[in-house]
Amino acid sequence: MSELTLTVMRLGFLAVLWLFVIVAVQVIRSDLFGTRVTQRGSRREAGRQQAARQAPPQQRQQPSGGRRGRNTPTKLVVTEGTLTGTTVALQGQTITLGRAHDSTIVLDDDYASSRHARIYPDRDGQWIVEDLGSTNGTYLDRTRLTTPTPISPGAPIRIGKTVIELRK
Repeated sequence: MSELTLTVMRLGFLAVLWLFVIVAVQVIRSDLFGTRVTQRGSRREAGRQQAARQAPPQQRQQPSGGRRGRNTPTKLVVTEGTLTGTTVALQGQTITLGRAHDSTIVLDDDYASSRHARIYPDRDGQWIVEDLGSTNGTYLDRTRLTTPTPISPGAPIRIGKTVIELRK
Protein backbone atom coordinates (compact mmCIF):
# COMPACT_ATOMS: atom_id res chain seq x y z
CA MET A 1 0.00 0.00 0.00
CA SER A 2 1.27 3.45 -0.83
CA GLU A 3 2.03 6.03 1.82
CA LEU A 4 -0.71 8.35 0.48
CA THR A 5 -3.40 5.66 0.76
CA LEU A 6 -2.34 4.81 4.30
CA THR A 7 -2.43 8.50 5.34
CA VAL A 8 -5.91 9.00 3.82
CA MET A 9 -7.18 5.89 5.66
CA ARG A 10 -5.71 7.15 8.94
CA LEU A 11 -7.33 10.59 8.51
CA GLY A 12 -10.68 8.99 7.60
CA PHE A 13 -10.55 6.78 10.67
CA LEU A 14 -9.67 9.78 12.82
CA ALA A 15 -12.62 11.77 11.38
CA VAL A 16 -15.04 8.91 12.11
CA LEU A 17 -13.65 8.58 15.63
CA TRP A 18 -14.14 12.32 16.30
CA LEU A 19 -17.66 12.19 14.87
CA PHE A 20 -18.47 9.37 17.30
CA VAL A 21 -17.07 11.37 20.24
CA ILE A 22 -19.11 14.48 19.29
CA VAL A 23 -22.34 12.49 18.97
CA ALA A 24 -21.70 10.76 22.31
CA VAL A 25 -21.12 14.12 24.04
CA GLN A 26 -24.36 15.52 22.57
CA VAL A 27 -26.35 12.50 23.81
CA ILE A 28 -24.86 12.79 27.30
CA ARG A 29 -25.52 16.56 27.32
CA SER A 30 -29.20 16.10 26.35
CA ASP A 31 -29.60 13.43 29.05
CA LEU A 32 -28.10 15.68 31.72
CA PHE A 33 -29.75 18.98 30.80
CA GLY A 34 -32.96 17.77 29.13
CA THR A 35 -34.53 19.17 26.00
CA ARG A 36 -34.83 22.86 25.31
CA VAL A 37 -38.39 24.20 25.33
CA THR A 38 -38.90 27.04 22.89
CA GLN A 39 -41.86 29.30 22.27
CA ARG A 40 -43.09 28.44 18.79
CA GLY A 41 -44.64 31.05 16.59
CA SER A 42 -44.06 33.89 19.08
CA ARG A 43 -42.41 36.11 16.46
CA ARG A 44 -45.15 35.43 13.93
CA GLU A 45 -47.88 36.12 16.50
CA ALA A 46 -46.20 39.38 17.58
CA GLY A 47 -46.01 40.45 13.92
CA ARG A 48 -49.71 39.66 13.40
CA GLN A 49 -50.72 41.62 16.48
CA GLN A 50 -48.64 44.63 15.42
CA ALA A 51 -50.13 44.54 11.89
CA ALA A 52 -53.65 44.34 13.35
CA ARG A 53 -53.00 47.38 15.55
CA GLN A 54 -51.72 49.41 12.59
CA ALA A 55 -54.67 48.55 10.29
CA PRO A 56 -57.58 51.01 10.03
CA PRO A 57 -60.60 50.12 12.23
CA GLN A 58 -62.81 49.07 9.29
CA GLN A 59 -60.16 46.52 8.16
CA ARG A 60 -59.63 44.95 11.58
CA GLN A 61 -61.13 41.51 11.92
CA GLN A 62 -61.92 39.37 14.87
CA PRO A 63 -59.69 36.30 15.21
CA SER A 64 -61.12 33.38 13.30
CA GLY A 65 -61.67 30.43 15.52
CA GLY A 66 -64.96 29.00 14.37
CA ARG A 67 -67.82 29.21 16.81
CA ARG A 68 -66.62 30.69 20.06
CA GLY A 69 -68.87 30.92 23.06
CA ARG A 70 -68.33 32.13 26.57
CA ASN A 71 -67.21 28.73 27.83
CA THR A 72 -64.79 28.08 24.97
CA PRO A 73 -61.22 27.69 26.25
CA THR A 74 -58.55 29.98 24.81
CA LYS A 75 -55.37 28.45 26.23
CA LEU A 76 -53.77 25.20 27.32
CA VAL A 77 -51.91 25.46 30.64
CA VAL A 78 -49.45 22.98 32.19
CA THR A 79 -50.37 22.83 35.90
CA GLU A 80 -48.04 20.06 37.14
CA GLY A 81 -44.74 18.59 36.00
CA THR A 82 -41.45 19.96 34.76
CA LEU A 83 -43.17 22.47 32.43
CA THR A 84 -45.48 23.98 35.09
CA GLY A 85 -46.67 27.41 33.99
CA THR A 86 -46.23 26.81 30.26
CA THR A 87 -49.15 28.21 28.27
CA VAL A 88 -50.12 27.50 24.66
CA ALA A 89 -52.74 29.64 22.93
CA LEU A 90 -55.54 27.64 21.32
CA GLN A 91 -55.91 28.95 17.78
CA GLY A 92 -57.74 26.08 16.13
CA GLN A 93 -54.64 24.01 15.37
CA THR A 94 -53.83 20.50 16.56
CA ILE A 95 -51.58 20.35 19.62
CA THR A 96 -49.33 17.33 19.93
CA LEU A 97 -47.89 16.13 23.22
CA GLY A 98 -44.91 13.83 23.69
CA ARG A 99 -41.16 13.49 23.98
CA ALA A 100 -40.54 13.98 20.23
CA HIS A 101 -38.76 17.24 19.43
CA ASP A 102 -41.40 18.20 16.85
CA SER A 103 -44.27 18.04 19.38
CA THR A 104 -46.08 21.27 20.23
CA ILE A 105 -45.43 20.59 23.92
CA VAL A 106 -42.25 18.55 24.42
CA LEU A 107 -42.61 16.51 27.62
CA ASP A 108 -39.38 15.69 29.43
CA ASP A 109 -41.03 12.80 31.24
CA ASP A 110 -39.97 9.15 31.45
CA TYR A 111 -43.64 8.09 31.44
CA ALA A 112 -44.51 9.90 28.19
CA SER A 113 -44.20 8.33 24.75
CA SER A 114 -42.58 10.17 21.86
CA ARG A 115 -46.01 10.66 20.26
CA HIS A 116 -48.23 10.40 23.32
CA ALA A 117 -51.46 12.35 22.69
CA ARG A 118 -53.02 15.11 20.66
CA ILE A 119 -55.61 17.77 21.36
CA TYR A 120 -57.62 19.13 18.44
CA PRO A 121 -60.84 21.08 17.79
CA ASP A 122 -63.86 19.42 16.19
CA ARG A 123 -66.35 21.09 13.85
CA ASP A 124 -68.48 22.41 16.71
CA GLY A 125 -65.60 24.23 18.42
CA GLN A 126 -65.29 21.53 21.13
CA TRP A 127 -61.75 20.40 21.97
CA ILE A 128 -60.98 16.67 21.79
CA VAL A 129 -58.14 14.75 23.44
CA GLU A 130 -56.90 11.53 21.86
CA ASP A 131 -54.32 9.04 23.11
CA LEU A 132 -52.01 8.04 20.26
CA GLY A 133 -51.37 4.48 21.44
CA SER A 134 -49.04 5.41 24.28
CA THR A 135 -47.64 2.78 26.62
CA ASN A 136 -48.65 4.42 29.91
CA GLY A 137 -51.90 5.99 28.72
CA THR A 138 -53.53 9.40 28.84
CA TYR A 139 -55.98 10.18 31.65
CA LEU A 140 -58.86 12.66 31.69
CA ASP A 141 -60.26 13.15 35.22
CA ARG A 142 -58.69 9.86 36.43
CA THR A 143 -60.23 7.93 33.52
CA ARG A 144 -57.90 6.28 31.02
CA LEU A 145 -58.75 7.32 27.47
CA THR A 146 -59.48 4.64 24.89
CA THR A 147 -61.30 6.80 22.33
CA PRO A 148 -61.15 10.49 21.35
CA THR A 149 -62.96 12.32 24.16
CA PRO A 150 -64.30 15.90 24.45
CA ILE A 151 -62.58 18.04 27.09
CA SER A 152 -64.40 20.42 29.40
CA PRO A 153 -62.49 23.54 30.58
CA GLY A 154 -60.62 22.88 33.82
CA ALA A 155 -60.62 19.09 33.45
CA PRO A 156 -57.12 17.73 34.18
CA ILE A 157 -55.40 15.76 31.43
CA ARG A 158 -52.61 13.62 32.92
CA ILE A 159 -49.68 12.32 30.89
CA GLY A 160 -47.14 10.72 33.20
CA LYS A 161 -46.19 13.35 35.78
CA THR A 162 -47.53 16.22 33.66
CA VAL A 163 -51.03 17.64 34.13
CA ILE A 164 -52.57 19.93 31.51
CA GLU A 165 -55.84 21.90 31.58
CA LEU A 166 -57.86 23.90 29.09
CA ARG A 167 -58.68 27.37 30.43
CA LYS A 168 -60.55 30.47 29.30
